[in-house]
Amino acid sequence: MKQELRALAPYLAALGADFYLLPLLARDTGSGMLLMLCVMPLAALLAGVAHGLCRGFSLWLALLALLLFLPAIPLYYNYTAWVYAPAYAAILLAGLGLGWLFHGRK
Repeated sequence: MKQELRALAPYLAALGADFYLLPLLARDTGSGMLLMLCVMPLAALLAGVAHGLCRGFSLWLALLALLLFLPAIPLYYNYTAWVYAPAYAAILLAGLGLGWLFHGRK
């Protein structure tokens, strides 16, 4: 279990930067919405694809991504942003599945 969590660390670090550093770039509502609706889901998808290609499918990554986003809600957003947590987890699952399809192929 510890080895599996250690393998997830780079992807969780990327998601942490996605969830906690990118909102600092939002200047107004428009740029905030662009970040939340385009950039952050794309980063979650790419993290999922990268993990799926390198390590295969892992539900732990999606669950931890969901839990990682929850503390960002009161920091940067309001209570209505909770819907993004399962949405980002679902997008990450899609990326994991896509990467898993090509996992091990050369």
